[in-house]
Amino acid sequence: MKIISVLFLVFLMGCSNGNSNKSKELAEVQMSPPPSAEVNSINDETVVRNEQKVIKTAHLNFEVSDVSATQKKILQLANEYKGFVQSDNTGKEYSRVFQTMVIRVPSENFQPFLDNVSKAVEYFDQKEISRQDVSEEFVDLEARLSAKRELEKRYLELLKQAKNVKEMLEIERELSIIREEIEAKQGRLQFLQNQVSLSTINLHFYKTTADTGVTQSYGQKMKNAFFGGWNGISVFFLGMLYLWPLFLLASLVFLFLRIFLKKRKKKH
Repeated sequence: MKIISVLFLVFLMGCSNGNSNKSKELAEVQMSPPPSAEVNSINDETVVRNEQKVIKTAHLNFEVSDVSATQKKILQLANEYKGFVQSDNTGKEYSRVFQTMVIRVPSENFQPFLDNVSKAVEYFDQKEISRQDVSEEFVDLEARLSAKRELEKRYLELLKQAKNVKEMLEIERELSIIREEIEAKQGRLQFLQNQVSLSTINLHFYKTTADTGVTQSYGQKMKNAFFGGWNGISVFFLGMLYLWPLFLLASLVFLFLRIFLKKRKKKH
């Protein structure tokens, strides 16, 4: 009887272990890092460090003698150095006309483009050049992305082995979170790659002018003077109307003094 009881207990323990294997396996996937991801991250780090990732940006502000000619020259340089115009705006202020341009050129042509633009400029109001090294962020993003993709593969394998709907829903929920993280990291990598491969040059150039308004003919000036004089008279009379209480008070004071003086003359 003792032997039968022992065998029965062993059978029960085996059944319970079989039911919990799936949940334990899922927990292990969530907590343990994929072994191949570590190797991939080291390889990615080695590759990225061999090629430094730098975002180059420039801000130039200067005066020119001819805005239109300068714009044409910059467009020629952009075409020559395989770049393109991201934005181009023209405007006029009180005493100047100006042009604002944003040019994107391949990073290897960044410095040659700047040198050619600077040749015709005698003085820069602003010349700011920055270089941001994002190599470390590249390494981190690519390593994390590789690990997330490996984790996604392991969850997909678990999904094939799911025994019931509850397990399937739990695994699919985790997969959804992982895929969102993968898409976010891919988007950030693509943005950085675009900024690294194409440098940005912000240009603002202007010409100071003596013209502060629209030129008017002599006849127009006479017309403006006539209407201005009429408006001045109208304003004068309107102002007088606003002062009617003062005129009324002055008139009363004048009458009072006149009557008072007449009475004094009669007494004398």
